[in-house]
Amino acid sequence: MTTLLDRPNTALLIVDVQNAVVERAHERDAVVANIGGLVAKARRERIPVIWIQQSDEELVKGSEGWRIVPELEPDDTEPLVAKAYGDSFEDTELEGVLSDRGVGRLLVVGAQTDACIRSTLHGALVRGYDAILVSDAHTTEDLTKWGAPPPELVIAHTNLYWKYQTAPGRTAGTVETKNVDFAGEA
Repeated sequence: MTTLLDRPNTALLIVDVQNAVVERAHERDAVVANIGGLVAKARRERIPVIWIQQSDEELVKGSEGWRIVPELEPDDTEPLVAKAYGDSFEDTELEGVLSDRGVGRLLVVGAQTDACIRSTLHGALVRGYDAILVSDAHTTEDLTKWGAPPPELVIAHTNLYWKYQTAPGRTAGTVETKNVDFAGEA
C-alpha cells in the first residue's frame, strides 16, 4: 500500500532503546521484552531489523548511556543508523538502508513515545512509507514536572491518534506485539 515504488518489504524499526533513554521509562522491562520478542520473530522470518541510535550533547557516542540496552543485541548483519534529531530519517542514512532492502512498510518500536517515536512515525508517513506503531512496544519517561501528562497517558494518546492516522495511498495504525504479522496488514 506504500506510495514508494518497488518497496514490497517490511522492516522492524527499533528507535533509541538505549540505556540512558529507557532507564526511567514507563514499564521499561515489559516494553524491552516485547521488543526482544519482535526482534526474535523478525529474525526467524528474515525480516530486516533496523536499529536507530541517538547521540547528542547529553547522550554521548560511546558512553554507557548511549549503548543499546543489554537485553537487546543488534546482530552484526543488522544496520545501525546513527541520528542526532528526533525524526530517524532526518540527516541520516535510514532512507538508503530501507531502499536497499526494498522496504516500504515499517513497524516502529522504541523510545521516547512523545519525541523520537512520534517524529519518526510522521517522518515515515510523509516520506511515503506505511508506518505501523506497535502499541505495547514503545515507552517514555515521566515528564510531568515539565507539564507533560503522565507517561501512561502519553502512550495511550499516541496509540489512539496513530490508530486513526491516514494519508493518501499509505497505511498507518497500531498493532499489539502479540498480533504482529510481518507479512500481513497488522
